[in-house]
Amino acid sequence: MKSRHAVGIVILFALCAGLLSFIKFDHCYNKQWAVPDVYTHACYSDIPALYGARNLINHTWPYSSATNSVEYPPITGVVMWATSLVAPQGSQNFHIYFLINIFLLLLLFVSSALLIWRINPGSWHLFVIAPAVVASLYINWDMWAVMTALAAIYWFDQKKYDYSSIALGISVATKFFPIVLLLPVAIIFWKQSRIKSAVRYTSISLGIWVLINLPFALFTSSGWWRFFKLNGSRGADFGSLYYSFQLLGISVSAVNAVSILLFIIGSAGFTLYLLQKVYVPSLTQIAFIEVAIFTLASKVYSPQYILWLTPLAVIALRKKDKSAFWIWQGAEIMYHLAVWEYLATYSGGRFGLPAGGYAVISLIRIAALIFFVLKTAPSTREVPAQEHRFSLSAA
Repeated sequence: MKSRHAVGIVILFALCAGLLSFIKFDHCYNKQWAVPDVYTHACYSDIPALYGARNLINHTWPYSSATNSVEYPPITGVVMWATSLVAPQGSQNFHIYFLINIFLLLLLFVSSALLIWRINPGSWHLFVIAPAVVASLYINWDMWAVMTALAAIYWFDQKKYDYSSIALGISVATKFFPIVLLLPVAIIFWKQSRIKSAVRYTSISLGIWVLINLPFALFTSSGWWRFFKLNGSRGADFGSLYYSFQLLGISVSAVNAVSILLFIIGSAGFTLYLLQKVYVPSLTQIAFIEVAIFTLASKVYSPQYILWLTPLAVIALRKKDKSAFWIWQGAEIMYHLAVWEYLATYSGGRFGLPAGGYAVISLIRIAALIFFVLKTAPSTREVPAQEHRFSLSAA
């Protein structure tokens, strides 16, 4: 009974958070996502924007064009297309398409909250009450990848490695960021002297990714390749360290190379840090750090990336780290407001945030994430208490 009661509380809190998120987007929903309202009211969403821009409104296959295909991996693209088939033709189809997608995102959000509760029953509530999470929930389709990434982590620490590797392969085929979890997985297996297990896990994950991607690569190759092409050719973009520097007059040349180099350096440092530990960490404890390194080094740091980071931070969180968590979340919600007000200056808004102010807030956000990573990482000789994780009350 206790477990059923707890499940009900988690579901209720997650549903309330989802409703609050919808209220936040409601102004744009009622105003047909008009510009500059989407920015001045901080309620922009890619869901209706790409429904029209990628011709999903006409049920066009998402990878049929070399120049206008969706800029996401296959599972996300198929979700975008399949939900467009359900939306009826007519003046309200943007609204219906949005509602269908956010309903599915809400289900994934609730499921993610339940998984987080099972992993770390003492801190799950931080995920659903985090203001930046609530504010970003319906910006994009990220929850599809977040849910499967959490499942991969959960199964890995339950030693159900095949299930975990399959879930990770699906997650990478949905949004590309979970691929970086292969590094901490490999390090854990290395410290356990289980090289064959590492090879099997990686092979299954990449095999699932190939199996999902291969039909798209063979039959609509130019549209499928557009995701990789855009990410390879894009310059410094919103939220990134490089974009902030450019706004402040500091030129960063060869952004692609610098971004890759920073990621390699960060990941190498992370690897050395883990190899020095006197114990074998769980994936729950360390997944957040590697995804944070990837995010910090990337050429873009979108508002909805908080949906990647917060679940991983919460499952790794210790009681003593909660004040640092809120400092980080405070910087994230400050950025969430800043980016839309900055964009308002380019779209006819009467008010907006100047470039210099936006750059400073972006750097504060980056600094807050670095601070939180450093604050929460245990020392190389510290063995974190694990009695609160996967407790019987959450089983």
